[in-house]
Amino acid sequence: MNNYRKYLHLIVFVIIVMISFNINQNPFQIHDQAVFSQFEFVQSNDTLYQEIQSKSEHYFEEPSDAYIDRVWKKTPGRNGRKVDVEASYQRMKKAGSFKEELLVYEQIPPKVSLDDLEPSPIYRGHPKKDMIAFLINVSWGTEYIPEILDILKKHNVKATFFIEGKWAKENVDYVKMIQEEGHTIGNHAYNHPDMARLGRSEITKQMEETNKVIHAITGQTPKWFAPPSGSFSHEVVKVADELHMNTILWTVDTIDWKKPSVNVMMNRVMGKIHPGATVLMHPTQSVVNGLPSLITEIKSKGYKIGTIDKLLSESR
Repeated sequence: MNNYRKYLHLIVFVIIVMISFNINQNPFQIHDQAVFSQFEFVQSNDTLYQEIQSKSEHYFEEPSDAYIDRVWKKTPGRNGRKVDVEASYQRMKKAGSFKEELLVYEQIPPKVSLDDLEPSPIYRGHPKKDMIAFLINVSWGTEYIPEILDILKKHNVKATFFIEGKWAKENVDYVKMIQEEGHTIGNHAYNHPDMARLGRSEITKQMEETNKVIHAITGQTPKWFAPPSGSFSHEVVKVADELHMNTILWTVDTIDWKKPSVNVMMNRVMGKIHPGATVLMHPTQSVVNGLPSLITEIKSKGYKIGTIDKLLSESR
C-alpha cells in the first residue's frame, strides 16, 4: 500500500513538472500548427501550385509613377501587379489545371502620385489604361441635359459634368439630377470668362464662387476644374491647385458646337480615341443624336468609360 502511494505521488509530481514546463503551450495550437504545416507541405508539392508559382513572374508588372510629360503635362501613375499564388491556386484546383483567366492579382501602388507633382494641367489618363472619360462642359444647352442623362443611364455610363456657377444657380434641379445619377461634378468657372486674361484675384473669385454654389446644392466641393474654352494660364493652374483642384483639359474634341452629323462626329472621335483619352462634349443636339452610337463603338474597342476620378486613379 505504501509503495502504491509512493508511485502515485511520483506520477503526480511528474505531471506537475511537465505542466509547469509547458504552461504556455496550447495542445490545440500544436495540433493546428501541425495540420497547417502538413497542408503547406502538400500544397507546395502540388504540381498545379508549382506551375502557378513558376509562371507568376511572367505576369508581374512594376508600378509606374505619376510624372509630368513634356507634351501631355501631368500624367497619373498606374498600379503594378503580382500574382497572388495562394488565391490563384484555390480558384484553379477545382479545374485541376492552370487557367490564365483564373489568376488572382494583387495591385502594387506607385511611389509617386499626382498629388506629389507640382501644379500642371492634366490632359489624359495613364497611356496604358484602357479607359476613357466623357467631359461634358455645361454653361448652355439646358434643354438637352435630361436626354443626355437618360442615354448615359441606359448604357450604364458615368460622365464628368463641368458646370458653370451661374448656370448651376439657375438650374438647381438639373445639378441635383446629375449628382443623383452618380456623375462627377466639376468647376467650369462662374460666367464663362477667358481665364487666361484674368488677374489672380478674379481667377480666384471665378473658382470660389462656383465652388460655393455647387457645394450649396450638392454638399460637395469640386476636385476638378475645366477652364472655359480651354483657355488658361499658369496662374489659373496654380490657383486651382491652391483650392485643391486639378485643371482638366482634353485629348479628343467632338466639335459638337459645329453641329456635325453623327457620322462626322463618330469618325472624328473614333479616329483619335486612345487609352486614357478625355473626350470633350457639350449638351447639344449633335451629342444627343450621336452619344448612343459613340458609347457602343468605344466599348466595342475594349475601352471602359468612367468619370475623371476613375480615369486618373492609379487602379488598373
